[in-house]
Amino acid sequence: MAIEVFNRYENKYLMDTQAFTTLHNRLLAYMEPDAYNQDGDFYSISNLYYDTEHDTLIRTSLAKPKYREKLRIRAYGIPREDSKVYLELKKKVFGLVNKRRTALTLDEAYTFVRTGEEPKFRAGMNRQVIREIHYFLQRYELRPKVYLAYDRIALFSKENRDLRITFDTNIRTRRHDIGLERGDYGELLMPAGQWLMEVKAEKTIPVWLSRLLSESGMFKASFSKYGNEYKKWTRDGRPSLHSPSKMMTKESVLL
Repeated sequence: MAIEVFNRYENKYLMDTQAFTTLHNRLLAYMEPDAYNQDGDFYSISNLYYDTEHDTLIRTSLAKPKYREKLRIRAYGIPREDSKVYLELKKKVFGLVNKRRTALTLDEAYTFVRTGEEPKFRAGMNRQVIREIHYFLQRYELRPKVYLAYDRIALFSKENRDLRITFDTNIRTRRHDIGLERGDYGELLMPAGQWLMEVKAEKTIPVWLSRLLSESGMFKASFSKYGNEYKKWTRDGRPSLHSPSKMMTKESVLL
């Protein structure tokens, strides 16, 4: 069963492909690939972020208060209306990330957020999370704002499954045609060949990982995918919805 409630600290690092390759290979002495990465390939994650008309949630988050929150629908690959997705409420309190999610069909998730009416409960749903999201929807008038997807390689510690490291690349976004079912494409958020690593742990990281990061010259970075997309969008003067997209293939990442 997929984990539906997370409480953990997340530290982020930016790197190029050479640094990724070196660090990933060294990590394999202590960690093993996620079930979806067993063949060495990526798996793709797509997200639909919701916000208010005036982007209250992301603007508040960028101000870095002690408490911040976001709502999104997450899918793996390109979902159909009846595909399983996750409706997620993500909070950050004093640096601790709390993520609560429930499985729904894509159509159920769309309807829930649009109307504020809880879906009919059935097996596979998390009733408590649905109630919390229902309360959240009563506080904000939300609308779909951003499609954001990326290709991921994930590792779990061989000794402690609470330690997880993910590498994301080819981060792509769009603010038009943003339904998750409408296809996997968008403009690159970072230059080609750049990677975002996230170290996720419930407590402190082990000594071996701290030493490895130090030896690799890795330094923590502040990087929110949605936050950086919003800053780029505003910096570029909110570009035309019909501007040409730039897409990077998985093959080009490995060159």
